[in-house]
Amino acid sequence: MQKKLLKDLRILYVEDEEDVRRNAVEYLNRIAKEVLEAKDGKEAIAIWRDKKPDIIITDINMPKLNGLDMTRYIRSKDQDVQIIIATAYTDTDYLMNAVELNLVKYLVKPITKEKLLDALSQSVEKIRDISKFSLALSESCSYNAYSQFIECDDEQIKLTKNEILFMDLLAHHHNRTLTYQEIEDAIWPYEGMSQDAIRSLVRGLRKKVPEGTIKNISGVGYKLNIHEA
Repeated sequence: MQKKLLKDLRILYVEDEEDVRRNAVEYLNRIAKEVLEAKDGKEAIAIWRDKKPDIIITDINMPKLNGLDMTRYIRSKDQDVQIIIATAYTDTDYLMNAVELNLVKYLVKPITKEKLLDALSQSVEKIRDISKFSLALSESCSYNAYSQFIECDDEQIKLTKNEILFMDLLAHHHNRTLTYQEIEDAIWPYEGMSQDAIRSLVRGLRKKVPEGTIKNISGVGYKLNIHEA
């Protein structure tokens, strides 16, 4: 495990059983930068919104708001946070509901330190992978090719399907200009690309990114301008 990176991360542990939560938090405090705790899903959402943890470990069966519904809500707003579900349930319906939530792990209780460390290790690797794909568009805005969101001042800006294809293309080839032909082949491989279609796509996307992010190279194509710190 990348222990050094884990020491820089914030973990939220969600569990309604006080003794279980206390023991887990005590252990996690030894290996993480900061450990937050919540006793139910509603409290966890408030803490997530305020503190933005890097990893969430949650039980399913809790009062007020269960772990799956809590995770579903958080995942709709945040694609980057790593989520580990810990539960006594082995029912297939629970497993199928959990799959759609892009979890790191679905841990069946009792949870040993070995199981937990393995799940945390996988979380760390995913966080490292995500960071590799993050490109700064300005001091306060970035595009992450992993989560496929533009984030400005902690607000995630959703993109259309074609905008994602275009931004991914620009992001993965940000060191050079993409030709019109490359753009057409990637976004309109069958119907072909009209000048109106590309202009409309770029016009809509420019409203969502900082000014000057997408540069048109006349007669050639488009290039992504990366912000240099």
